[in-house]
Amino acid sequence: METDAVLDLMWIVICGILVFFMQAGFTLVEAGFTRAKNTSNIIMKNLMDLSVGSLAFWAIGYTIMYGDSIGSFIGTPSLFYDVREDMHNLFFQTVFCATAATIVSGAIAERTKFSTYLIFSLLLTTIIYPISGHWVWQGDGWLTGLGFIDFAGSTVVHSVGGWAALVAAALVGPRIGKYTDGKSNALPGHNMLYGALGVFILWLGWFGFNPGSELAISGDSANNVAGIVITTNLAAAAGAVVALFLTWIRYGKADISMTLNGALAGLVGITAGCAAVDPMGAFIIGIVSGIVVVFSIEFIDKVLKIDDPVGAISVHGVVGAVGTLLVGVFATDGGLLYGGGFGQLGVQAIGVVAIGGWAMITTFIVLSILKAVMGLRVTEKEELDGLDIHEHGIDSYPEFGRDK
Repeated sequence: METDAVLDLMWIVICGILVFFMQAGFTLVEAGFTRAKNTSNIIMKNLMDLSVGSLAFWAIGYTIMYGDSIGSFIGTPSLFYDVREDMHNLFFQTVFCATAATIVSGAIAERTKFSTYLIFSLLLTTIIYPISGHWVWQGDGWLTGLGFIDFAGSTVVHSVGGWAALVAAALVGPRIGKYTDGKSNALPGHNMLYGALGVFILWLGWFGFNPGSELAISGDSANNVAGIVITTNLAAAAGAVVALFLTWIRYGKADISMTLNGALAGLVGITAGCAAVDPMGAFIIGIVSGIVVVFSIEFIDKVLKIDDPVGAISVHGVVGAVGTLLVGVFATDGGLLYGGGFGQLGVQAIGVVAIGGWAMITTFIVLSILKAVMGLRVTEKEELDGLDIHEHGIDSYPEFGRDK
């Protein structure tokens, strides 16, 4: 192999390893933002998202996503992908797929049957995510043909997970004690240190997620990668700072959970346009993302009364959609602010609506069937005692008891 080809392959593998490490970040965020009595259950869900997703995506999902296009809608499926020269891409796309599944876990934490969740995770990674991903990233998908831009997956990965999470959380229903007499009650997470460490790990992993999506680092791609690192970091920082000051003003305190979610929102928001915008555009996208996530979390919790313990619907679904739309505004080539008119913005809107609709409709169908056949929710006693003891036979913190 030529040196440039070796460098590019090595870059993709290294970035895939960084994205793999994001599973640890998701586990820590979800565990930290929820109660101690469900920690082991959250560990198991995140571990199985990666494990089940890896097997399912290799077995058939990768070819559904990247196989020769059938009608610009779906790839030609084949079983047990084994093309030696493409193993680096299989790995990189596998860890992306696992990310989409893990997003759902946080929104339905603390009250969902583990067995039902496993089946849904399998179907998301095998069918739901690969088909909509084909529309954008395979090269011959119908959204690619329209000129839709989602460089690293604000919509392809994050909004798919976020919109699936919205439907799942609505169908499962709120945790016991979350709403009384129409009022939303806080059910605080048990360890903000875990939550903060998880966000730092996710922020680090995003330097594989976005720059890795260049799929090369040789030649001119080296400068492209460096630029993507900067746009990614600026948006995350702006999202965190804006969420901090907005909640400080609104609540009178410097809110840690919202600030952490602000950083994640900035990361999700920039993911679609990280290669298409300049540093100033990334900074503004981060600001918008930090504002949107605060109001979205409040709206979903207090108005829609959908219980999302970690804010996953807002961070990944809502902000993912907003970030994708903002590519049509801030893209230096064709964006509204750069003389491109409303054309790109319109294409971005089509992609956001189409993929969001696909994720929500398919999730509703799958979970409605699972609800009828298996049930979605644990019993009241299991929920009150904690899923750790009933689903897994263990207390994560036996010295503290199960009432935390």
